[in-house]
Amino acid sequence: MGYIKEPKGVDFVVEPHVVTEEDRRIISEAIAHYKATGKFKRVPKPKRARRATKKAKK
Repeated sequence: MGYIKEPKGVDFVVEPHVVTEEDRRIISEAIAHYKATGKFKRVPKPKRARRATKKAKK
């Protein structure tokens, strides 16, 4: 596996992802299900807050 080379004038920044207690619970349930059955558990995608968008000009 190699490194990603940054183009000149561009900095790649990786920020930590905050895991909520709800996320931890879902992850733990998925791991426990996999260990018990050997199958992956389907997890619904979480609903994310939508960004405010600019109103279109009339």
